[in-house]
Amino acid sequence: MRLRALLDTDALGLKLLGGEDELDRSVRGVMTTDLRDPSRYLSGGELVLTGLAWRRDAADSEPFVRLLVQSGVAALAAGEAELGSVPEDLVAACARHRLPLFAVNESVAFATITEHVVRQVSGERAGDLAAVVDRHRRMMTSGPAGGGPDVVLDLLGTDLDLRAWVLSPTGRPVAGPKDAGPVLPSEVCAKLAAEHLAATRAGRRAPHRVSLGPTAYSLFPVRASGHRSTGAGAARVPQAARDVRETVLSDWLLVVEADAGDWAEERLDLLYGVTQLIAVERDRRDAARTVRRRLAQEVLELVQTGAAPAEIAARLRVAAPVLLPGLGAAPHWQVVVARVEWENDDSETGPVAQTLLEEILVDPLATGPEHSDRIAVAHTGDEAVALVPLPAVSTEHDGSETGILADVLLEAVREPLSAGLDGDGRVTLGVSAAVHSAEGLRGALEEARHARRVAAARPGRVCAAGHQELASHVLLLPFVPDDVRRAFTARLLDPLRDYDRRHRAELIPTLEAFLDSDGSWTRCATRLHLHVNTLRYRVGRIEQLTGRDLSRLEDKLDFFLALRMS
Repeated sequence: MRLRALLDTDALGLKLLGGEDELDRSVRGVMTTDLRDPSRYLSGGELVLTGLAWRRDAADSEPFVRLLVQSGVAALAAGEAELGSVPEDLVAACARHRLPLFAVNESVAFATITEHVVRQVSGERAGDLAAVVDRHRRMMTSGPAGGGPDVVLDLLGTDLDLRAWVLSPTGRPVAGPKDAGPVLPSEVCAKLAAEHLAATRAGRRAPHRVSLGPTAYSLFPVRASGHRSTGAGAARVPQAARDVRETVLSDWLLVVEADAGDWAEERLDLLYGVTQLIAVERDRRDAARTVRRRLAQEVLELVQTGAAPAEIAARLRVAAPVLLPGLGAAPHWQVVVARVEWENDDSETGPVAQTLLEEILVDPLATGPEHSDRIAVAHTGDEAVALVPLPAVSTEHDGSETGILADVLLEAVREPLSAGLDGDGRVTLGVSAAVHSAEGLRGALEEARHARRVAAARPGRVCAAGHQELASHVLLLPFVPDDVRRAFTARLLDPLRDYDRRHRAELIPTLEAFLDSDGSWTRCATRLHLHVNTLRYRVGRIEQLTGRDLSRLEDKLDFFLALRMS
């Protein structure tokens, strides 16, 4: 479509402020952004919509417009709601660079313009996306019964013969076509999410092309609108780096089973239009979380300010039916605390941790956005706190209670998150035990925070610790200073390692097996497939090299700790 056609549609509320001679330009897509540098997400020919949240003073307009022109956009449309009118410095910058500029009346939603442009552009190129838009609009007006993003993916399959899925940043399937055969295996989803996050952190232009075995995939980002940077540390980190850090752990991705490398521009534009439709669903999900976030924030503030248990209990009674509809009795509760940290950046990361924790806590086997309705997450400073209701807490044979387990929590998301953190970020989580009353909630919060500090003391980009570890030696080991740790392990284990290197004697594996067998000669020999006399010879060599006696409890304990810390 031509820019001129936008002015002929009164419902769009557009007023031309400059660039009348350029109105014959073609529009190939639309993008909404408030980033100061959106160029990495532009491919050319877009109508860019902005609420002007990126503009702090008049000097910001020139570089913003220059970046748009360098990216080949068709025009800029600025909303009047933020500042009351489009500033003159932006009008002048667009005039200098011959970039058409429209003002958007505050009564018109950007979503209205987006849908109109996507429908018109697709209608000119092919009728398939127009059908998607119409179906999608009906779906949105009819609520969840309309089918969600699955409807859009079904139409991609029937009209374009493309199998496609929507994944979360952790690799959880959000949506998929109903008649596309077997679902993507979880390991494939994790790898695709990891590839997407790594490519995004590296600044590579989408779509990202990935081959897993004989199958090629193309990955398109699905970005929620409204991301912008705030915080005391904002001036210390380059803008592009901050923008990616704010969105990389929360944006969805569209996975298409095809290699988009040789696609025509029209076909790529069509897929980007589909991502915009899916982004509307993403925004709707985020808006639906507002009530649950507010409930969690209220409970957190009551707990942290030392409110009376009766007041906290009253608030929990309000939260329970929202999070677990139809539950007859008050549930048990667990607290999960998360923190996201970036190197060389002290800006507030609580909102990022909040969005990520909401995703991590969704059952990895569940599909669809509606499964996040049972999660309430608040944030304070650099920390996110989740209030997790448990409809029933069963007890295992050893007396321990089941619920959320820290190691299970991260098992499915460690690979993609590590890729998204890209060597300069960390995610740490702590999980409390389940409590059944308001009186126990403050203790659960402190327990989860302490468990997170234990996780933070461990090596690795993605770490978690649970309440079970707070009553174990595991609690103490992470806090041993590195120099003490190295000296202790070197004194006990280096003689054995040196001997193994020279003689291939496997003394270290023998020591580990002997301790794991509780010092039982028979069980250890069976485990190692050795004769008992051979085992006795190896243990004797260990004692000779280290000067320790493995029949003494103290020496066994020292070896055990050295192996754990090495």
